[in-house]
Amino acid sequence: MNQYDVAIIGSGPGGYVAAIRCAQLGMKTAIIEKYATLGGTCLNVGCIPSKALLDSSHHYEDAVKHFEEHGIEIPGEVKVNLEQMIARKQGVVDQTTKGIEFLMSKNKIDVYHGIGSFKDATHINIAKEDGEETIEAKNIIIATGSKPSSLPFIDIDKERVITSTEALKLKEVPKHLIVIGGGVIGLELGQVYKRLGADVTVVEFMDRIIPGMDGALSKELTKVMKKQKVKFNLSHKVKSVERKGDEVIVKADDKKGKEVTLTGDYCLVSVGRKPYTDGLNAEAAGIKLDDRGRVEVNEHLQTNVSNIYAIGDVVKGVMLAHKAEEEGTMVAEILAGQKPHIDYNLIPGVVYTWPEVAAVGKTEEQLKEEGVEYKSGQFPMRALGRARASMDIDGFVKILADKNTDEVLGVHMIGARCADLIAEGVTAMEFRASAEDISRMSHAHPTFAEAVKEAALAATDDRALHV
Repeated sequence: MNQYDVAIIGSGPGGYVAAIRCAQLGMKTAIIEKYATLGGTCLNVGCIPSKALLDSSHHYEDAVKHFEEHGIEIPGEVKVNLEQMIARKQGVVDQTTKGIEFLMSKNKIDVYHGIGSFKDATHINIAKEDGEETIEAKNIIIATGSKPSSLPFIDIDKERVITSTEALKLKEVPKHLIVIGGGVIGLELGQVYKRLGADVTVVEFMDRIIPGMDGALSKELTKVMKKQKVKFNLSHKVKSVERKGDEVIVKADDKKGKEVTLTGDYCLVSVGRKPYTDGLNAEAAGIKLDDRGRVEVNEHLQTNVSNIYAIGDVVKGVMLAHKAEEEGTMVAEILAGQKPHIDYNLIPGVVYTWPEVAAVGKTEEQLKEEGVEYKSGQFPMRALGRARASMDIDGFVKILADKNTDEVLGVHMIGARCADLIAEGVTAMEFRASAEDISRMSHAHPTFAEAVKEAALAATDDRALHV
């Protein structure tokens, strides 16, 4: 029986990063993955493939709508080759997952392909295609991630009523895609197919899209996506989804209780994700799960069984790849006797629509609810020379700062490249910067990042320079 210092169940961003860090710190490490490829949801059917399709569809939309204005003329009709687009996406995925294989080999991490389940607190059974194997580990990290949620009355047939996994490999562009859920996944994939020619209707239970983010971002993204001809049915409670042949009929009640019927050829169910612990046999190790199926952990991500830890989507908190990575690193360093920490307030959130949406820290709604006195500074992207040069003028940057100390409490932005720009906000808040600190930093001109400086100026003393 092979013995290890640490074994990790699941090879997503949390699991494989934990494995690498454990190996770097001198531990004999194993990782167990039930699928043929490493990387988990994020690399195989999540973050990476969705961004590949978002980029491809963005290029197509630019060619159809904007090239001519840039002085680029294309003879003949610009057409979508969906098969090639999906193939390119898969190529990106394959290249990325092979990169993880290389990193496992480089760091001398043993990889097992099969379903890992607890025999007891120090032994893991691995059900492989060619039989079963058991390994022993002093410490075990659960990194089994999450899977798409649904509603109890929806039958997901993976053909017409689909999840994000199937939406990444459709063989045709839908005529009318109905998206149930106005969160990150639904909006991103909805925008992909809208660009490629589908009619898209988003049905959301709450009164706004991206409900967990600052209200100003929700309002601006709704406005921009409506300009892009995406339809929104907000404050609608879906009550039935029925497939009839190649049609899908969705019925929902609006906020007044009136029934609304939508008919499309595809329905994407994107109502969130739920922790994945199926087949783990957690009870054999005595591990406690909470009422939502998550593994219960303390502030050190340790379960009630002292040598077993859990990270990422399978524990409480936001379901984000980079949060899982930070947790994987943290557990590895705890096992090595170090004292790492994570400030969960500084885990940024991003929506990869175009314009991109990104945020870190407290929203305006949260500050009001907590009774914190704050000031706000906002600057529009359209006032930037760089934005006008690239024709990406939608959006703004908003900085929230403490009214008395000027410490930055939240940074919220929507616009081109905000997924990258938000790192400036995270850095500033990590070092407890004030709005004035940011406003006095030199930002290259012309860049989108100048909007961060200008928003800081607006928050400092209402003295933005270019509005």
